[in-house]
Amino acid sequence: MTTIDSGERRRAVDARPLITELIDAPTVESIAGEAWIALVGEDEVLIPIPGDLPVDPLSAWVDVVGPWTGSVVLTTGRRTAAELTRALLGPAAPAELEDEDVADAFGEIANVVGGNVKAALPGPSGLSLPDVGDAPAVRNPADLCRIDVLWRGQPVAISVQGALPALPLTH
Repeated sequence: MTTIDSGERRRAVDARPLITELIDAPTVESIAGEAWIALVGEDEVLIPIPGDLPVDPLSAWVDVVGPWTGSVVLTTGRRTAAELTRALLGPAAPAELEDEDVADAFGEIANVVGGNVKAALPGPSGLSLPDVGDAPAVRNPADLCRIDVLWRGQPVAISVQGALPALPLTH
């Protein structure tokens, strides 16, 4: 007997949940706040008030791969990322920060926030090494959970954004 693969079963398995079905903004805010206090300092709190991101944004992110696949992205101004680096390094901060110092420190904050988000998601998942630069594009606005906060009066956006569907190819 020959069976024809209609792909129906495969499509049902391939369906991935949206992040909004798995985690909400208060959970992301709590995860980020706890990571901030642990890494940056006990008095360094995030205030859940949106602010406009500056014209010189810098993002740090990690990718999560598992039952849900996407990125945890932190975005702020370059100057704020440098202030974060100084706060994270404390007295060990060099007098002159190199771009690599900022990338390492900002990436580490994204790594910790992303790891804690991953732990809150169902199923086994992997976490990439952090990346720093221009934020990855939001591929599906329905697969996005974003919070906007202020740290030391400066805006920081934290988003958990799905990687599917893929971006359309440009020719």
